[in-house]
Amino acid sequence: MKRIDVTQEALTLIEMLKGKFGDLMFYQAGGCCEGTQPQCFEKGGFFLRTEDVCIGQVDGFDFWLDKDLFEYWKNAHFTLDVMDGIGAGGFSLETPYGKTFIIKYRLFTPEELEMLEPVKYNTY
Repeated sequence: MKRIDVTQEALTLIEMLKGKFGDLMFYQAGGCCEGTQPQCFEKGGFFLRTEDVCIGQVDGFDFWLDKDLFEYWKNAHFTLDVMDGIGAGGFSLETPYGKTFIIKYRLFTPEELEMLEPVKYNTY
């Protein structure tokens, strides 16, 4: 069972960003300076912290969470979507195009929790 999915609208934006910037990565922080919106960067354009968690891939690109945010949302399924507007993630690649990535959450069922794919922790 995957922990993250993506809408067609978000995939369309990701394809455009991939064409302009190459390989990408996604990161969602737990608040403070980075906000809580998912942000898109060129791969390697955001320095991960020790024990940040990769919950899966979106169109082949890693989607990372702050370790504390993962602990809070580890029982939730994420769906990456997009909307018009400029969100709190002003450094995200989609911002100049008047778009912002958002996450929609739902809790896993007890059966889904037993079938979850393992996560990957950043160890460097």
